[in-house]
Amino acid sequence: MLKHSPLFVRATLLLAIFLMQACSVARLDDNLPYGVLNNNDLELVGEGLPTYLLLLDGMIINWPESESMLRSGASLYSAYAGLYVDDEARAANLTDKAMDYARRAACANDDDLCDVRQLPLDELTGILDDMGESDLPTLFVLGSTWVGYIQQNSGDWNAIADLGRVEAIMDRVVAIDERYEFGQAHMYLGALNSILPASLGGQPDKARAHFEKAISLSGGKNLLAKTLYAEKYARLTFDQALHDRLLNEVLEADSDVHGLTLQNEYAKREAERLLASSADYFE
Repeated sequence: MLKHSPLFVRATLLLAIFLMQACSVARLDDNLPYGVLNNNDLELVGEGLPTYLLLLDGMIINWPESESMLRSGASLYSAYAGLYVDDEARAANLTDKAMDYARRAACANDDDLCDVRQLPLDELTGILDDMGESDLPTLFVLGSTWVGYIQQNSGDWNAIADLGRVEAIMDRVVAIDERYEFGQAHMYLGALNSILPASLGGQPDKARAHFEKAISLSGGKNLLAKTLYAEKYARLTFDQALHDRLLNEVLEADSDVHGLTLQNEYAKREAERLLASSADYFE
């Protein structure tokens, strides 16, 4: 039963602390994602994460303009949809919610971004040019959540039309500090540029450069960058040697890295799946 779940108990305690110490709310909710992201048990997190999501929903209802809470909501909903939800309709609904939280966080950060999904690209670029280091957390969450939304809706050309806006956001993150969050902005740029083949406007060479940079900036510790590099680029360009080398490196690596452990465990699971289907895919 849910009430016996250790994550439910922890979430309840966190809520009690939150209610008693409202002045510390920013510190509390900023730490919520790391209890998830540093866990190496994918199944446990999958069972317990909905409790965190419901907790955050309740907090956001009471504090609808809290930028840090909205960022946490966007990150966790996007992660849950991407890692655990196979049903396409449900995943689409969850990524829609993640995207709404990300947009609202951006709006709380800067009024000029309240209509970020409708802004012309040149106007958005001008706004981004004025943003700096203090804006990185919100820009990164907005960009990474948007990538997940586009991938979930890759058959929708209206979503594909947003590629330029998302790339501009992640390019700005890279310009401010390309090492931020283990260089993961490069990983997302790699994924963006490999959504489409070159014949339809994709830029696989640019994708490869971004994936290589993401791996380099993380010191090879971001295993998801390698798995995505194999899945999105190597399969797109039919490079089996690169594909298999990257996946074997993932399987041999240590997944325990602060802030990356959960996604590294996911990367290992996906690497096993991709490697098992390598011969069928390439041959």
